[in-house]
Order: sequence, then C-alpha cells, then structure tokens
Amino acid sequence: MSDIKILVVEDEAIVMMELQHKLKSWSYKPFTATSGEDAIKKAIQIKPDLILMDIMFKGGIDGIEVIHQIKDHLDIPVIYLPAHSSDEVLERAKTTKPCAYLIKPFDERELQINIETALKFSNLN
Repeated sequence: MSDIKILVVEDEAIVMMELQHKLKSWSYKPFTATSGEDAIKKAIQIKPDLILMDIMFKGGIDGIEVIHQIKDHLDIPVIYLPAHSSDEVLERAKTTKPCAYLIKPFDERELQINIETALKFSNLN
C-alpha cells in the first residue's frame, strides 16, 4: 500500500464503504469522516494528500464551507463528489479551486483518473 492518504468525507455508509474499498484496491490509504466538522478535525490531524468530498450533509456545514475552512490551514487538493448539482452550488464550489467535480453515480475509472491527475498536479504521484 502506498503512503498516499486520502480523506473521504461522505455521510452515506454504503457509498463510504465502496469508496474505501476502491481506494484500498488502488493502493491508497483511506481515512473517513461523516460530517463537515469531523472532516475539518481529521484533515488538520492527518494532513491527507487528497480529499474526496461530498457537498451536502445532514445538518451542520456543507462540504464547500468545510473545504474553505480546511484551506485556511492546509493546501490540500479536493475532488467534489456531490449527489446532484445546481449552477449555484457549482459556482460556490469553484471558489475552492477543486481538481474535479464528479456527480454520483460516477464511473470507477473516471474517479481513478481524476485522483491520479489531482495527485500528479500536487506532485504526489
């Protein structure tokens, strides 16, 4: 397994487990968070190399605000994985300069390529 740490922020248990399994099969080291607040704490604690971020969570702050807060402390690339999108959400997401924005359900190969690309441009792969 590689030393590349990926923080997956997802509040749907099944999606979270699928992403963890895929990341492990691609030799990445996945960490998880199920809320925005948890994601901020874990990102500061583990300093992941990449964040896979849902946008809407039950209660609390949304994924875009989470990334803004994380980027106040750390420069970590992000790939958004929303269940749906609107022009307003997309415009807000752009302010965080994401590496990609993949709407669920996404193709497994598309996710892998976007992860590899994000890591390459952040000089980690």
